[in-house]
Amino acid sequence: PHGDGYIVNGEKFYSTGALFAHLVPIIAIDEDGKVRVAIVDRDAPGLEIIDDWSSFGQRTTASGTVVIRDVVAPADRVLPAYLAYDQASPAGPQSQLAHASIDAGIARGAIETTIRLVRDHARPWIDSGKERASDDPYTIAQIGELKIRLHAAEALLQRAGHEVDRAIARPEIEAIALAKVAVAEAKVLTTDIAIQATNKLFELAGTRSTLAAHHLDRLWRDARTHTLHDPVRWKYHAVGQYYLNGVNPPLHSWI
Repeated sequence: PHGDGYIVNGEKFYSTGALFAHLVPIIAIDEDGKVRVAIVDRDAPGLEIIDDWSSFGQRTTASGTVVIRDVVAPADRVLPAYLAYDQASPAGPQSQLAHASIDAGIARGAIETTIRLVRDHARPWIDSGKERASDDPYTIAQIGELKIRLHAAEALLQRAGHEVDRAIARPEIEAIALAKVAVAEAKVLTTDIAIQATNKLFELAGTRSTLAAHHLDRLWRDARTHTLHDPVRWKYHAVGQYYLNGVNPPLHSWI
């Protein structure tokens, strides 16, 4: 605490969007060990935003470093974030649902691009005996598989959205646990289809699709980077623990 506010110090990487923001939220630990969020002006004295995000994907998220040196945050801009996780809250599954939806959107865009390229530009393999790539039976089957997996992921997303709505309306422990599990299930499938669809784009569209002029590698790079946001292997664990052992998911924002 400092006068009518707080002094904040620290450093954080993965400061998504801070480079473009007018207000920068800073997650901080107070003197009692509780998590708070301090919201400060972009040009606040002592706040340094470094443009050092060099990931091969999600490039314009600008998720680089923020250095905080004796930054003063007014008391009315310091929020008790710990209250959201001291008890069961729908905040976690709400956040995770957004990330799963992004992955599903990347997958959908990649599949649409693949279909367009196969129809308009790809060449059939010599052994197919077909004049058009879109008549290749193996290509047809692969497109069918991608669409099925996408629709399955989207169905789980919709189901998860309904569970999140219920948890928001009635934020009880069991409703929130169900929402967390439903979103985790959706996240598994959206991760899988995002990576599969962006890989299959090049396989089905052919070598020409790798030309730099098309910039199609951005789809794979964005999918691969964003799906690393939180490990899917732990989604399997949370879902299994819930159904097998009756253990509710943790009270944090990553599930």
